[in-house]
Amino acid sequence: MAEGEKIIPINIEDEMRGAYIDYSMSVIISRALPDVRDGLKPVHRRVLYGMSELGVSYNKAYKKSARIVGEVLGKYHPHGDASVYDTMVRMAQDWSLRYPLVDGQGNFGSIDGDSPAAMRYTEARLKRIADELLADLEKNTVDFVPNFDDSLNEPSVMPAKIPNLLINGTSGIAVGMATNMAPHNLSEVVNGIIAYIDNNEITIAELMEHITAPDFPTGGIIYGYEGVRTAFETGRGRVIMRAKATFETTPTGKEQIIVTEIPYMVNKAAMIEKTAALINEKKIEGISDLRDESDRDGLRIVYDLKRDAMPNVVLNNLYKYTQLQSSFGVNNVALVAGRPMTLNLKDQIKYFVEHRHEVVIRRTEYELAEAQKRAHILEGLLIALDNLDEVINLIRSSRDPEIARAGLIERFSLSDIQARAILDMRLQRLTGLERDKIVKEYEEIKAFIARLQEILASEAVRMQIIKDELLEIKDRYGDDRRTTVEMSSSDFSMEDMIPDESMVITISHEGYIKRTALTEYRSQGRGGVGSRGASAGKQDDFTEHLFIASTHNYMLFFTELGRVFWLKVYEIPEGGKTTKGRAIQNLIQIEKDDKVRAVINVHDLKDPDYVLNNYLIFCTEKGIIKKTPLEAYSRPRLNGINAITINEGDCLLDVQLTNGTNDIVLALKSGRAVRFNEDKVRSMGRNAAGVRGVTLANDDDKVVGMVCVKDEQMNLLVVSEKGYGKKSAIEEYRITNRGGKGVKTLNITEKTGHLVAIHGVIDTDDLMIINKSGITIRLRVSDLRVIGRATQGVRLIKINEGDEISSVAKIENEEKADELAEEIVLNQSELPADESLNPDLIDPDLINEN
Repeated sequence: MAEGEKIIPINIEDEMRGAYIDYSMSVIISRALPDVRDGLKPVHRRVLYGMSELGVSYNKAYKKSARIVGEVLGKYHPHGDASVYDTMVRMAQDWSLRYPLVDGQGNFGSIDGDSPAAMRYTEARLKRIADELLADLEKNTVDFVPNFDDSLNEPSVMPAKIPNLLINGTSGIAVGMATNMAPHNLSEVVNGIIAYIDNNEITIAELMEHITAPDFPTGGIIYGYEGVRTAFETGRGRVIMRAKATFETTPTGKEQIIVTEIPYMVNKAAMIEKTAALINEKKIEGISDLRDESDRDGLRIVYDLKRDAMPNVVLNNLYKYTQLQSSFGVNNVALVAGRPMTLNLKDQIKYFVEHRHEVVIRRTEYELAEAQKRAHILEGLLIALDNLDEVINLIRSSRDPEIARAGLIERFSLSDIQARAILDMRLQRLTGLERDKIVKEYEEIKAFIARLQEILASEAVRMQIIKDELLEIKDRYGDDRRTTVEMSSSDFSMEDMIPDESMVITISHEGYIKRTALTEYRSQGRGGVGSRGASAGKQDDFTEHLFIASTHNYMLFFTELGRVFWLKVYEIPEGGKTTKGRAIQNLIQIEKDDKVRAVINVHDLKDPDYVLNNYLIFCTEKGIIKKTPLEAYSRPRLNGINAITINEGDCLLDVQLTNGTNDIVLALKSGRAVRFNEDKVRSMGRNAAGVRGVTLANDDDKVVGMVCVKDEQMNLLVVSEKGYGKKSAIEEYRITNRGGKGVKTLNITEKTGHLVAIHGVIDTDDLMIINKSGITIRLRVSDLRVIGRATQGVRLIKINEGDEISSVAKIENEEKADELAEEIVLNQSELPADESLNPDLIDPDLINEN
């Protein structure tokens, strides 16, 4: 180690981390992100300041771009001439900036992506609106900082009379963050800022009454308002932009699509080239020719259509496959006090107003100091003019100016500045007319000082000045919107387009589902001869579930593997009373080896009272039971979600909707049943597996059914596999704790076989018994008498040798819908005419009891 050297060991990881953080902060602050106050990045600010210092304002002659670039490069921005020239070029392009800041002369590129001419060929000067960004820069309104070599000073921010960040937007990629801010209409922005100044508590929704949406320099259409609203409220959003297109017919009868405005930042030539390729590949059909007829008068792209083409269809395909529709991802990140922040609409306005307020204060303080200096000098001149002869004699008798100055100070109690001003005064100021001018100037400056002091004393006066200046800007530079806003289909939910009316939902045993208008059932009264029900796809199929629901209700489908799927009632195919319906598997994305085990109809998944005070009870074949609030299943997903965790070797048996206070009955294959109140089951999360509901008699045992007791008048009907069954009163099943072995519900013998089903029934129900051999038999529940719980039961059907019952389903026949429909009509008969048949007025119990 050489003498005097000192080596300090540093951990390379720490050094790399520190160096990279320094680099990233430099990129964030000094390159990529704009300042919220003037909306400029450092390179933009330096180009504008360099042009101002060079004297190329809007009312001066153009200067060569190379001269301007050299000025900025040599004094303020030593990062390469390309970055400076590209920045200046973009500020001159009227398709890039909504309000260009540079007035370019020569080839400054095109919307087709053509490069500008070299800087030695082009000329530029500032636009008049850029002067508003630089106005009052000389009045100490902003802080100046040293340039890169400390030889000059440059402004850290512009005074910015115009809200440049809002009206021109910006884009940039930093380290770990990016910004992409949309341009807006100046007139709208000024109106919004004035509304904010008048009411600092104004909401974003109220600001949006003034600033309706971004206003892009290339015009076009904003398709859909949701992205705009999100961007205004959060600072992030996705705005869909569309080209402005019209249909025309040529004199020969050929139809054309004419595009006159395209989305912002779309390269016209590249878009046309890609569209032609799609037409050649037959991905877009119906177009015979494509031409660019743009000229100095404006943009015009012509799509000639084939004879049989539908213009609307072709245009929609163009929107879908080409950049005639594109999106602008709003990401409002800007520097606030040197720190990057994501800003909503109100934040941007707030920080601009705060900046303007500070500028007005500093400008007023500067002007006040200058006015007081001038008033002080004028006071000295007036003293000299009031004592003119004595002053002249004093000066004539003095040997040199210094003695004269000291004499004036001593004789008339003047300051050094006043004495020097008197000595510098020209003889012509001694005339009477000149004296009057001095007096008048002194009076005016005293009034001006009073006005400046009033401004500094009152925030309200300062805010009024900001408003007046903004209104002046609006009058001078304001224009009409170029971009129109159209509502998209996403702004209207499907439900807005579908009437909220009652439907009869029928689900067959084989899994076919349909909805039928309630009016089809109400068309025939109770005294009629009946009506023909659904014609099932198979001879032995039948309606297993039937209930009435509103078109806006949700259907929840629970599968054997523990998943849940959602369907709105209006998404279920509509069919007449005699149609079969569609297979449920075709409506939801269910796996091949899975099948639907339960269907639940719910009113409203968005009503907190409803979803938090209703529960779903799950039961598996191995006796596991789970209770979960409906709220856990209130966020529908297209692909479904896990409703319950199913243990290996188990499967979901049934799901019931409860109010949290119902009794639950679980029946076992071994002939026992347990009854307990659902409050014995604690509420648990969606992914939980559940708790033991009943103890199985042996490894071969399993749960065959679950009944939710909502009506004490309900009877329990059990059926064994060899055709025996019975109907027992619910009171015979005493309430116990969950997890027990239960009580005997059917005396299982070799003659009866194992239990296969349990149902809660009333006398108007029918049963459909399905044998393993495929035979189906229909029974009326009213034909069975109520007998004891522990008995063997009676023979319900005769089973052939080797055959046995596979399953038993409770049938909801179509007459039940007729009865429900008539009850709904009777319930609504006393309502005013305009409220009748409103699904919201239907008694939920009337719907849910089925």
